Amino acid sequence: MATTEEQLSEAFHCSKCDHQGAHVEKLAMSGTGISRLFEIQPYRYAFTSCHNCGYTEIYNLKTLEGKDDLGDLLDIIFMD
Repeated sequence: MATTEEQLSEAFHCSKCDHQGAHVEKLAMSGTGISRLFEIQPYRYAFTSCHNCGYTEIYNLKTLEGKDDLGDLLDIIFMD
């Protein structure tokens, strides 16, 4: 079973240069208040960049992976 990053990389079609395929990097960010204080990073994104021209699109991994709050809690506990 392919990971979300692999699926994004294979399915990416650049809207700028019409090239197929991309490089994907994940990034986690903290919010404000308590999550920033304790360095909890519940916001996760995938930056997908075209191999040819570098055009980048950003995807919310929570939306793509359909994770629930329990999955987020486990990610926070185990620092995934």
